[in-house]
Amino acid sequence: MLLARTNCQPTLCTFEVSGHVPFDMSNELVGKVALVTGSGRGIGRAVAVALANAGADVVVNFLNDEAEAKEVCSEIETAGRRSLAIEADVSIASQVSLMVNTAQQRLGEISLLVNNAGISRPLPLDEITERDWDEILTVNLKSMFLVTQAILPAMRKGRWGRIINLSSVAAQLGGIIGPHYAASKAGCLGLTHSYAALLAKEGITVNAIAPALIETDMITSNPKARADITPIGRFGKVEEVADVAVMLACNAYITGQTISVNGGWYMT
Repeated sequence: MLLARTNCQPTLCTFEVSGHVPFDMSNELVGKVALVTGSGRGIGRAVAVALANAGADVVVNFLNDEAEAKEVCSEIETAGRRSLAIEADVSIASQVSLMVNTAQQRLGEISLLVNNAGISRPLPLDEITERDWDEILTVNLKSMFLVTQAILPAMRKGRWGRIINLSSVAAQLGGIIGPHYAASKAGCLGLTHSYAALLAKEGITVNAIAPALIETDMITSNPKARADITPIGRFGKVEEVADVAVMLACNAYITGQTISVNGGWYMT
């Protein structure tokens, strides 16, 4: 299913979140095409809209809910940018290839990728099965590899690219979901470090964001997720993660880093 939006009126390259002072992005993203996986809701949706507000055209990837994807496209159109919603399971190579080829034919070569798609599946330790392990690693980690490999030729050809991978505080502290999830998010950090080192001299930066207890359906549906266990005493907002994504997209010197958006947790 493809949903195209072609309104591309000029927009100021600024980024604003409720409670934040807008800051100038120096038109860094105007004319760039971004792909945000899993961007029909939650963090992915906030990142997609923030990138559009900063000047990028955005490919909205979703798996099941077309209506949500249409809403995101409408927000991107309101920002004066083009958008394209594509239904694809990013853990399946053939669907990734079709998605990337379609997006680049319709909007142009992708030079900004946010690997956000993921699942959580909280389970007691003794109930985690091999199937749970395989599915979490496939959706959360393999998908990052598949999509990154698919968009890299265009980035390397243009010698400009930004890759942002959504990890988690679970990669650093274990988290409240389980070792299957923590392992998938720790793998994301290793993937980030390797790509960053290999691509640094080609104008392509690769970084990770490690959120903790952001107010999304994934968190609010987990009874172990309580605002009072976070040092700052509240859940994070999706816009606070999007803020960091836009900063990384506009910065050419930060690479191979993990930016923690975690309300005060620290790693020893």
